[in-house]
Amino acid sequence: MGKKPWVVDDELWVRIEPLLPERSPGPRPVDDRLCLQGIPFVSYTGIAWHQLPPEWGFGSGQTCRRRLGRRQEAGVFEALHRLLLAELNAAGLIGWTRARVDASHVHAEKRGEATGPSPVDRRKTGSKHHVISDGGGIPFHVIVTAANVNDVTRTLDLVDGVPPVAGRVGRPRKCPAALLGGKGYDSNPNRRELHKRRILPVISHRDEPDIIDIGKLCYVVAQTFAQLHQFKRLAIRWERRLDLHNAFVSLTCALICWRRLNKPTP
Repeated sequence: MGKKPWVVDDELWVRIEPLLPERSPGPRPVDDRLCLQGIPFVSYTGIAWHQLPPEWGFGSGQTCRRRLGRRQEAGVFEALHRLLLAELNAAGLIGWTRARVDASHVHAEKRGEATGPSPVDRRKTGSKHHVISDGGGIPFHVIVTAANVNDVTRTLDLVDGVPPVAGRVGRPRKCPAALLGGKGYDSNPNRRELHKRRILPVISHRDEPDIIDIGKLCYVVAQTFAQLHQFKRLAIRWERRLDLHNAFVSLTCALICWRRLNKPTP
């Protein structure tokens, strides 16, 4: 039986611990590792913070929630994501020949930053996850917006949000060779900007038939969404605060990279 997706094992903790900010003076009754373990547990199971099992030593839900915000403010989860992307790159597991962009709507139970009318049911509030992934579905960057934001408006933000990925000889790589997208990303100004970035746009035009096999090529990003939304606090947004939701997103991207890095070779 494989490891549970939310588990922070010894090898992952070795990578996380140096990224944590220095402790502030005063008592720290809850161990950093146990408290951190409670965060992906809440994200994966979708339970409320106050439902964290006290016998597991995670600390109170409020303690985990406070530290989630502080770790996000310190950039811990984004740094972990970049670190694991570099390890994947060093192992030759990142496909730079093409990247994919897509978006997925999620219901928001509470109003807050980056929420808006759902495109499916305008009486309900939602958010949207915009994702750019590599050729194999590894998430590079995720942007959270209101549900009524058009996908095409975030194309360049996604491309420019790909972090410089080290792990190979030479300068860290940031740009894929090509960018794939469906008709929702049809924009001639964006195509020109992509060409300036030396990225080939492979994006279907609205008034023309789909590019041959574009559906199959873009299917991989659907698998990325499946992995993201396996964590129930991402499949349904409960946080009013955008920084806390973004923290869950960044940590989950890092956990997906960690699972891919440790995936048994066939």
